[in-house]
Amino acid sequence: MKRLFLFSLLIGYWSVVRASDTVFIKEAQVPILIERQDNLLFYLRFDARDSRMLDGVTVDLSRCKNLDDIQSVKLYYGGTEARQEEDKNRFAPVSYISSFSPGKTLSAYPSYSIKCAEESNVSESVVLECNYKLFPGVNFFWVSLQVRPGTSLLSKVTADLSSVTIDGKEAICKKMSPDGIVHRMGVGVRHAGNDGASAFRIPGLVTTNKGTLLGVYDVRYNSSVDLQEHVDVGLSRSTDGGSTWEKMRLPLSFGETGGLPAAQNGVGDPSILVDTKTNTVWIVAAWTHGMGNQRAWWSSQPGMEKSYTAQLVMTKSTDDGKTWSKPINITGQVKDPSWYFLLQGPGRGITMQDGTLVFPIQFIDSTRIPNAGIMYSKDRGKTWNIHNLARTNTTEAQVVEIEPGVLMLNMRDNRGGSRAVAITEDLGKTWTEHESSRKALQEPVCMASLIHVRAEDNVLGRDILLFSNPNTKKGRNHITIKASLDKGLTWLPENQVMLDEDEGWGYTCLTMIDRETVGILYESSVAHMTFQAIKLKDLIRE
Repeated sequence: MKRLFLFSLLIGYWSVVRASDTVFIKEAQVPILIERQDNLLFYLRFDARDSRMLDGVTVDLSRCKNLDDIQSVKLYYGGTEARQEEDKNRFAPVSYISSFSPGKTLSAYPSYSIKCAEESNVSESVVLECNYKLFPGVNFFWVSLQVRPGTSLLSKVTADLSSVTIDGKEAICKKMSPDGIVHRMGVGVRHAGNDGASAFRIPGLVTTNKGTLLGVYDVRYNSSVDLQEHVDVGLSRSTDGGSTWEKMRLPLSFGETGGLPAAQNGVGDPSILVDTKTNTVWIVAAWTHGMGNQRAWWSSQPGMEKSYTAQLVMTKSTDDGKTWSKPINITGQVKDPSWYFLLQGPGRGITMQDGTLVFPIQFIDSTRIPNAGIMYSKDRGKTWNIHNLARTNTTEAQVVEIEPGVLMLNMRDNRGGSRAVAITEDLGKTWTEHESSRKALQEPVCMASLIHVRAEDNVLGRDILLFSNPNTKKGRNHITIKASLDKGLTWLPENQVMLDEDEGWGYTCLTMIDRETVGILYESSVAHMTFQAIKLKDLIRE
């Protein structure tokens, strides 16, 4: 009887100090943009069947080594769930912060959220008191983080939502995220609406001999759709490792060439290359002239004339990316007249150790099948050559030199599920399938990035391949950087960093910022062009 009495007393005690409705908590795994006033940190969801008032939440920042970087922590109410959607157990009825609406990408949508509390005096334990009346049904709240201007790209935030108080009682909380989440800083290099453009897509990124970062992309003025549309090639330049970026330049823009509207003179899908022997920088892109504002992938036809087929054009800079030459049309050098469409593999090219310049390419052949390969120049970009395809039914590819004279081509494969990989030792005359092809790197059929970092060029003193893409077979989410220490045979889980779990367009491009740090420019869930920096020692933990 005594034990039964004590058990009943204990149950009664917990009924007093614990709220009856369980709060489900999800920690966001998306970039913290330094320029944003609001960044998602935690989602809260609970069904207020018995509860009436959310008193507040407590955020534990005791593990955060950079408290001074945090400007404020906020709590927002996101409303309720539609009754017919309650069984989906979502953590938000809408996106609280937009990455696609021009002019609305830096702070919470006021019509989707109500700010309940804000704390600017940030300490190891932040109490957000709100006393907010609950809606009868599923209620959504979320915690926002704002960092100070000038915060380092290498700064990190670690946090826990340690307690939730409802109706004067501490609620039962159920964590729905893995432990050890690290929130990494980022910069939105391009947001929807910048410079009057609706969208920015297709990133390319290189580091010049002087350490300057050059990021290229499509400037899509009217919408996010592919060529043919009003599209220019834009470039952003950074001389401080990606912390700040200069005003956008337009290395390639055809305007109303030939008396056609700008939307029928689009140029895009850029790839960028640094000639490391001379520091000349090259950009190659597809120029489409006419095509009635239909998608160039289907509208470009066999032939060589610009009125029928897409043109392969280049521009170069000899002053570290500050100014750019007039367009150089190389279509006649490299295109087979029977092909429907020849264009570059967007992203970046390379300079081989012997000085050969190499860009990845893709072409739609006479049978309407796409194929990936390479084009190369032995004379510093004056003339270009193409040999044979690496694998049929492939498109966007990236190329690296894994040994002197040995090129690896990593390809988007229309079969889906995983990346195709091939090797050539004769600049594309012959190809062999790599052991990892269609096995080692999963993909949802999307562009990806691959770079080779030689042992003498990095702080770890190891030969490294770095790869990035949406690390999934479905959707374009979970943007992840992976490292291989055995020339691409294996990509171990311990040598990976996931940057963005949410949906975006998913294209990425990598470069080494310096001997210790890799940079990535990518289409994230929080900005059209997001830049982040990750230390190699955070990525490779063998």
